[in-house]
Amino acid sequence: MARTGPARRIASWRGGRLLHPRGISFTGQADLWGRLAVRLLGGPGRCPVTVRLSRGTPTPDGWPDLLGLAVRLHGPAGPFDLLLSTTAERPLLRHLPVPRRDFAGPYGSLVGYRVDGRRVYVLARAPHPLGRSLAELAAVAARGEVRLELLAAGVTGGWSTFGRITVGERLSAEVDAALAFDPDGAHRCALRPRGLIQRLRTVAYPLSQRTRGAARDQADLP
Repeated sequence: MARTGPARRIASWRGGRLLHPRGISFTGQADLWGRLAVRLLGGPGRCPVTVRLSRGTPTPDGWPDLLGLAVRLHGPAGPFDLLLSTTAERPLLRHLPVPRRDFAGPYGSLVGYRVDGRRVYVLARAPHPLGRSLAELAAVAARGEVRLELLAAGVTGGWSTFGRITVGERLSAEVDAALAFDPDGAHRCALRPRGLIQRLRTVAYPLSQRTRGAARDQADLP
């Protein structure tokens, strides 16, 4: 208990979360194709998703911040969580976090996934601005105008699109608070993130989720 006491105090100060304390969550759907669709869904297709967009630190609205995008794919083999933060897009810099103002991104995986013997990075971005505050983002979403491209690339080379996400209805604040995303993606999935940042995530995320009392059974959430 002594070890989690400071974490609980920080989480309380940050609105219940150690990581990405301010955010809003939505339903949605994803259309996937290509090699990553085979890894995630067993083949090209459509699946429901849960999406959360958030601010990484308690900076004022409109200030640059490490914005976050978490996507839970509800596939036939079970959920897979994709955790992204605003990053650079250029080759050799795709693992570097970059503060952004607008929720359009781009959001990168920071860590690579091992796919067919090569390291692959994932990127998500919106084709138009989504707003610089959570209130602006919520207004764009209420109009049904939040869509995100999913792209993949190696350490070098260009990005190729493998999916699209259409964001739907906003979830309640209670559901948003109960969400707990898995930094490993899903233990049953062959697509697993690698690297130092990932090892840090596997410690930080469970600690944050325990201290704020996130739902233990995520299957009960929308």
